Amino acid sequence: MTTIQKQAQSPIAHLTEADIEQIGVELDAIRQDILDSRGASDAAYIRKMIKTQRYLEMGSRAVLLGSIFPPAWIVGTAGLSVAKILDNMEIGHNILHGQWDWMRDPKIHSSTWEWDMASPAAQWKHSHNELHHTYTNVIGKDNDLGYGIMRVDEGQRWAPFHLGQPLWCFINAVFFEYGIAAYDLDLGAVIKKKQTKDPEFRRRAGQVLTKIRKQVTKDYAIHPALSIPTGSFLPTLAANFTANIVRNLWSNSIILCGHFPEGVETFEKRSIEGESRGDWYVRQMLGSANISGSKALHLMSGNLSHQIEHHLFPDLPSNRYAEIAPKVQALFEKYELTYLARPLVPQVYSAWHKVVRLSLPNGFLATTNRKNLPQQAKLLFAMATKGPKVRRAAMARLTQEERRLNQAEAQQAA
Repeated sequence: MTTIQKQAQSPIAHLTEADIEQIGVELDAIRQDILDSRGASDAAYIRKMIKTQRYLEMGSRAVLLGSIFPPAWIVGTAGLSVAKILDNMEIGHNILHGQWDWMRDPKIHSSTWEWDMASPAAQWKHSHNELHHTYTNVIGKDNDLGYGIMRVDEGQRWAPFHLGQPLWCFINAVFFEYGIAAYDLDLGAVIKKKQTKDPEFRRRAGQVLTKIRKQVTKDYAIHPALSIPTGSFLPTLAANFTANIVRNLWSNSIILCGHFPEGVETFEKRSIEGESRGDWYVRQMLGSANISGSKALHLMSGNLSHQIEHHLFPDLPSNRYAEIAPKVQALFEKYELTYLARPLVPQVYSAWHKVVRLSLPNGFLATTNRKNLPQQAKLLFAMATKGPKVRRAAMARLTQEERRLNQAEAQQAA
């Protein structure tokens, strides 16, 4: 999906300025309804969630004291994995968005909460709340779109480096909490600009290293050490490592599903010049995707399975997104916009399909089949190893062939 400004048929071409502003008015009304109805049941929900997560974590760590026995290891690791996911997704992410600040509870407030992640809460709030949610899917402004390591749009020039994109994406998924910490530091840009000696960067880097040290000490020293009397030091160490990896893979998958599947729109920087409230809302609507599924899925995803609703209303309590979703979907239908939602597995597949597709030159996947695979592989090798002139000629050829195939399919369908 190319940037919305470069598409021959824009998905919002049928909307007038008055339509867009009316969408903003209607969404503001949905938001206000929730603001006016927040109350004791919402507060009870988040308090119960925090209590459940803490009991689950403590119980799982207690079981892991005897993790030398395989059944205890399995139960303890599974419980700890779920506890870490809940802490990260439904609790930490949403508290740090300020969704529960209205309770005025200093223990459950975005200004005081710290989570079980390598990235310090304050730095994450800046990169995520202030930058990502402001510039959602704007190429060159929203670093959450590909985390600065992936090609995310057909309009971006392809280079041989991008062939490794699936590998970078997988490594980032496995060690996601550390990737987020590096992203919050804007580490790639700092290194590229040779600003690693900048005092402000060093201060922030020191905060990240301090947080990582605390996390590593807790998971890989203190808790395994408590298991020494039962001979469970190494099993507990492995359990903590496994739980962190499970949490990382799950969190990364949910976030990829919300921002990167086929069909999610991207935008150019000029798209936000003079952007109105209605324009911002429409960008959130088209730049996000949902995951359909059970209540358990919504809970374990931190209700980011309702990513569209979250991007429209990032500061509303997450437990209310399911209530809002039908109203938002009805608004999409009213204005003939695509409400992009799929079950988890198809959505994950779609996101990874896009990762792989954009790791290759434009048109490569569309023009490759079993019969011509050897020739296509030879062409790709030439594009990766020879100069810009060869790449440009090959890209033009691929684009022309893809256009021919699309025209043939259109004629056949007609």
